[in-house]
Amino acid sequence: MSSRGRPLRPAGPGIRGFAEALAPAGTLGTVQAVWEQAAGPTVAAQAKPTGEAGGVLTVTCSSAVWAQELELMSVALIERINDALGEERIESLRCQSVPSRRWSEGDL
Repeated sequence: MSSRGRPLRPAGPGIRGFAEALAPAGTLGTVQAVWEQAAGPTVAAQAKPTGEAGGVLTVTCSSAVWAQELELMSVALIERINDALGEERIESLRCQSVPSRRWSEGDL
């Protein structure tokens, strides 16, 4: 009971609904939800889906090496993503890397 005499309600459904409201709508949100399952924990730790338009999934990687690796395994990765989604939503990957935080124009 609360201090006002009303029974307390479980917080789980409200928190779940709030988290779902924060997730990106559409294909990107559903891909993000299945990403670790489809990509595997090693890849998921180094790369994240960050955009989707017209079946092209943008994946931002921790380094250029990881971006190249994902490009090389893109056919198999797209198949696993679509399998996890239960339908053919992703047609191709666009892999990019984040710029190094230590690099600046002054370093040239």
